[in-house]
Amino acid sequence: MESSNNKNLPLAGKSALVTGGSRSIGAAIAERLAADGAQVAITYSASPDKAKAVVAQIEAAGGRALAIRADAGDPAAVRAAVAQAAKAFDGLDILVNNAGIFLPGAIEEIPFADYERMIAVNVTGVFVATQEAARVMKTGGRIVHIGSSMTRYGTFGGASLYTLTKGAVTGFNRSLARDLGPRGITVNTVHPGPTDTDMNPADGAISKLATPGIAIGRYGRPEEVASVVAYLARPESSFVTGADIVADGGFTA
Repeated sequence: MESSNNKNLPLAGKSALVTGGSRSIGAAIAERLAADGAQVAITYSASPDKAKAVVAQIEAAGGRALAIRADAGDPAAVRAAVAQAAKAFDGLDILVNNAGIFLPGAIEEIPFADYERMIAVNVTGVFVATQEAARVMKTGGRIVHIGSSMTRYGTFGGASLYTLTKGAVTGFNRSLARDLGPRGITVNTVHPGPTDTDMNPADGAISKLATPGIAIGRYGRPEEVASVVAYLARPESSFVTGADIVADGGFTA
């Protein structure tokens, strides 16, 4: 990771908040934004050691990072996290709504408690973080949601609830771009395909179903998704908003 002390880096002087930034795609995004020069705050819920490791790695490279404990399904905690990040960094330029959970189940069997939990984390958490960030975000800010290629292609059964939540984020993205466009704030959604994460490892059961359908023949790496997010956070992406950008190795091609 390149030191963020370099004022020539594309995100030098910018501040970012990445929800669910302690592991997998979220950690890769946080580290990439920091490598591009941003000050980065991450939220975490159940992985304090991993959150500390992300912060330590960023700081070791000369960057500035902050870990904030906040359950994405708790609106009060999310509001407090946005406020803490904005206070620490004297404002907020970039929000990445990455936090999310996947609770599988056939539609006839999904417990209502699972429905409520997934809506709380994957939809309400995104709405609350975005609303609070929009209140403090500077002109020319960037909001990036992490969606899923499953909103375009259902790979396997048992994911209808997850797809429902990610579809909600997709619709939110398009209208939000209209609301925030006059302020020069862009809003986009990155839809990862099968990616090697804690939730969906490249050597896991789902990979046996998914990998044969990936055009490039392998799972994605978290840093490959992070590179797409990094582009959307940069100044040169200022004319890209309301977009759904698929990073799935051709899985839905």
